[in-house]
Amino acid sequence: MSNEYDDFKPRRAASVDGFITGAGQRPRRPNYASPRFSASPRSLPTPQAAAFPPKTPTVPAPRVLQEPSIVRVDRPVSLPNQKPAVEIASELQDTLNPYSQGRNQSGKRGLFKKSTKQPRSQSSKKKRYLKMFGVVVLIGAALFGLQFYQNVANITGNNNPFSLLGLFHPTDLKNDEGRVNVLVAGNSADDLGHNGGELTDSIMVLSIDTRTNTAMMLSIPRDLWVSVPGEGHMKINAVYPLQNMEGLKNVVEDVTKLPIHYTTLINYTAFKDLVDAVGGITITIKSSDSRGIYDPNLDYTSRNCCALAKYPNGQVTLNGKQALNLARARGDGYGAYGFPQADYNRTENQRTMLLAIKEKASDPAVIANPFKVSNLFSAVAGNVKTDLQISEIQTLYYYAKKVDPTKIDSYNINSLKGPNTYMLAGQMIGGQSVQVPTAGVDDFSEIAMQIRRTFSATPVTKEAASVVVLNSTQYAGLARLQSNKIIGKGMDVLLQGNYDPEQPTTLIIDNSSGKKPASIAELKNMFTAKVVTDAAVTARYPNADIIVVLGNNAKPDPTKTSTSQVTSSPTNM
Repeated sequence: MSNEYDDFKPRRAASVDGFITGAGQRPRRPNYASPRFSASPRSLPTPQAAAFPPKTPTVPAPRVLQEPSIVRVDRPVSLPNQKPAVEIASELQDTLNPYSQGRNQSGKRGLFKKSTKQPRSQSSKKKRYLKMFGVVVLIGAALFGLQFYQNVANITGNNNPFSLLGLFHPTDLKNDEGRVNVLVAGNSADDLGHNGGELTDSIMVLSIDTRTNTAMMLSIPRDLWVSVPGEGHMKINAVYPLQNMEGLKNVVEDVTKLPIHYTTLINYTAFKDLVDAVGGITITIKSSDSRGIYDPNLDYTSRNCCALAKYPNGQVTLNGKQALNLARARGDGYGAYGFPQADYNRTENQRTMLLAIKEKASDPAVIANPFKVSNLFSAVAGNVKTDLQISEIQTLYYYAKKVDPTKIDSYNINSLKGPNTYMLAGQMIGGQSVQVPTAGVDDFSEIAMQIRRTFSATPVTKEAASVVVLNSTQYAGLARLQSNKIIGKGMDVLLQGNYDPEQPTTLIIDNSSGKKPASIAELKNMFTAKVVTDAAVTARYPNADIIVVLGNNAKPDPTKTSTSQVTSSPTNM
C-alpha cells in the first residue's frame, strides 16, 4: 500500500507550516489557531518532511482519532532500520513545542529554544560570593572613611573634607633648628564628678629632634607659681580656664624660654581609651619603698571602692581604668606610700605610661589591624583638641615612629640638674601651697638655662659627670690645658692637681661604678687612655665620678701648640 506522501518533495524555500519564505528569511512562527492546523491527518506533517528530505522510508502517518478540541496520536509502529516510534513522537513534540530544545536529524537545534534555567555552576556561585564580599568591603571602607574623617575633624577642628588630602601631602613642621616642641595639657573636664575639672593638672612639653631621631619629655608641676598677663599670679594649672591654650602656651614659653610650636589638650578619658585600644600596657614600678606604691584615695568614678593605686615593685600590666587612676595618684592620702615627691612622682608615672602607649601603638600587630587603628582614632576623637593640621600630623607621625623608645629622655623641672639638686622650693602664698624657683619668685632664668642645656645636650652632657684632672708629667700647665677641653665636652671639672709617679700613658679611674659610660668613652678617645682601678686615689677624691691621670701621651704636639696656650706656674698643674 502506497503512502500518499511518497511523492512529496519539499519546496525550495518552504517552511514547516507550508508558507513560502525567501532565501535567508526566518521561518514564521506557526499559528496553531489557523485552519491549516485542523484536526486532520493531512494537517500534521511528519518531522522529517517538515523541513528536511528523508534519508529513510517515511513512516506512515499515524491514525488520529478526532475528538472535540483534542488531537490524539496513536502510538506509531516503527519499521526496520527506522527510529523507534517513541523517539519519533518525541521529535514531533519538539518540533511543535515552541519551548523545546530538541534537535533534528542533522544535529541542529529546533526552531524554538527552551527557556528553562540551567543549574548554576560552582564557578558562578564563587563569582556571586566574591561580588557580595566586594560590596561588603566597599561599604565597610566607606563607613571607616566617614568615621576617620569625623575623627580628624573633631581633633583638628577642621570640617573641610578636602583637608584629608593632607595625608598624601605631608608638610614641613614648625621647628627650632630641627627640634619640634608640642605643649600637651590634660584635664578632667570629661569627669563630671571631679571638682575643678577644667584645671590642667598635667602639663608637659614633648620635644622631638628630627635630626637625631631623639625625643624628650619635660613635666611642669601643676602648682608652679606664675605671673599671667592681665590676671596676676596663680598656679599654672589655672591658666587654661581663663585664657585657653593660647594663654597657657604663652606662660610656658615665658617659664621655659622654649618656643612652643603646637598645642594639644587631652581629656583623661582619652588616656583611658588609648590604653584599652592597644590592649593594655605593661610598666615597671620603681618605688623607693620596698612595698611598692599605694594611694588610698578613691577614684572619682567608683565612689565607694578601689584605691587609685596599689602595686608592688616590678612589672605590672594595666588596663585603661587602672592606668587612668595611676595617672591621678600622688600619694597624698592617709597611709599612702611610694610617693616621696608627691606630684613629681605622679608626673613621672604619666610619662612612663605615655611611653608604654607609644611602644604598644607602634606594634605591627596594632598598625596592621584596621579595627585597632579605628579604635585608636576613636579614643582621641572626642577627647583631644590640637592646632596641628592633618598634613602636619602625618609629618609628626613620620618622625615620631623613627624615635627609639630607649632614646626618649624624661625630666621634670625640679630635678633638671640631677636627683639630688632641686630647682624649685615649696612655699605658702595667699593660703596656697605652691612651687617657686629657688632663685626667687618669677626668676626662671636658671631653670630656662638648664632646660636649654638639657634639650641641646649630647650623651656626655646628659651624664654631667664630675671629673678630677691630675698631671703626672713634667709639662707645666697640662692639667689646666686639658681641663678646658674636658669642660668643652660637657663635663664638670671639680679639681686640678698633680700625681706621682710620672705616667707614660693617661689613666682613667671610674668612681661611678659604670654609670657614666658616655663620658668614659669620650675621655678614652680624647687621650688614648685605659681604664684602671686605684683604691687609694678613689679614697682621696670620693665626690668625683671620674679621675683622669694625664700621662706623657696627653702632652700637646709642640708643632701644633702656641706658647700662649701654656701658662707658667710654680707647680706642674
